[in-house]
Amino acid sequence: MPLLEINVLGPVSVRLRNCSIVPTAGKPRQVLALLALRCGRAVSASTLMSEIWGDAVPRSGPTTLQTYVLQLRRRIEGSLPAGSNRTAKELLARSYNGYQLVAAPRSFDLAEFDRLAASGSAALAKCDAESASRYLGQALDLWRGPVLVDVPMGRVLAAAAATIEDARARVLEQRIVADLHLGRHAALIPELRKLVAAHPADENTCALLMIALQRSGALPRALQVFEDLGRALGGEPSACLQRLRQELLEDPARIEVSTYFPVECGLPQTV
Repeated sequence: MPLLEINVLGPVSVRLRNCSIVPTAGKPRQVLALLALRCGRAVSASTLMSEIWGDAVPRSGPTTLQTYVLQLRRRIEGSLPAGSNRTAKELLARSYNGYQLVAAPRSFDLAEFDRLAASGSAALAKCDAESASRYLGQALDLWRGPVLVDVPMGRVLAAAAATIEDARARVLEQRIVADLHLGRHAALIPELRKLVAAHPADENTCALLMIALQRSGALPRALQVFEDLGRALGGEPSACLQRLRQELLEDPARIEVSTYFPVECGLPQTV
């Protein structure tokens, strides 16, 4: 069985025998992206058409979808070796009321991200911050940009991409928590400042920055982060953040990262 190389954590790349099978046209590209995300599982024709046309599926939708699948099969056919005992129709197969990319992935960056994220989360739950930081950092290193950045997205792909981006944010937060446990406070400050600048009303990121600044001996700057957060929110931060501020003022030595960022073992599958 020919093996695919699938990358979706950035520009889409689907390669068969080191040959790209990604079409240049937008709609066939959407079809391949959705099939690749669910490689090995059937995707119904109605789901594929909803991705392409939303609620305005034309009367010719089923026929046009078949045309897009035919185009993808031709690209697969062109990547198969001469005399192959498999056909493109077998690798991109009709399945029940939809289609399925049957060829197993030799490598799939999203699956590898899930594996590393789960390992990192489990290590953090066991208080193994060193292993957690390593696994979670490796998971984040797989990203080359926003998910499917060069693919036009309908609502199905957009929902999947949002779920994957949420998983990345969770992994990033866990990696920072692991690094805080390892005493890498000062090294985290530039990264956390960039995150706060990008998401000034994100209370978790602000809390992490406050802790990192306090542990680096910059309590006034940590308190300023709290004030800036209040302005970004247009009101008082949550009770949790107010409690953190009070503890910073009263007895910062007692602050435990796990009090504000409880560790959960494992991460949900992204797709």
